[in-house]
Amino acid sequence: METTMKQVQPDNEDLHELIRKLDEDLGQRYHSPDEIFTVDFSDPAVADMIFIVAYAEGDPAGCGGIKPHGREFVELKRFYVEPAYRRHGIAAGMLSQLEGRAKEAGFSVIRLEAGAPQPEALAFYIKHGYYAIDRFGEYADSESSLCFEKQL
Repeated sequence: METTMKQVQPDNEDLHELIRKLDEDLGQRYHSPDEIFTVDFSDPAVADMIFIVAYAEGDPAGCGGIKPHGREFVELKRFYVEPAYRRHGIAAGMLSQLEGRAKEAGFSVIRLEAGAPQPEALAFYIKHGYYAIDRFGEYADSESSLCFEKQL
């Protein structure tokens, strides 16, 4: 399966459609919308984020982004692969690209938040070198949040 990765602007239609599907999936997994942490695309700080969309045979198949937290670390955000395209290496390719972009920008740490209702994601992150850390930032008071980081 031919896959390409493309850095996109925050207003990219494919990015927003994939995020809509991610939110739908998370809405079915979690009991409360308060447990789902989104990106506020009306926030001017979104301009500092890097987003990529993965295309499989030309169709949007996955997305992800990194959000800087000062100069301390970047956070992996809105990471998703369409179910039909899973188990084809797309997630690993996107993760590698985003980690590379973080390193290029001078960051040595990448963090993320997920939760127990996302067992596939948790296994994926652990497989790729992420380890559990204390909840940080907006997740500090979220009992359902599980946070991870990786040294780049």
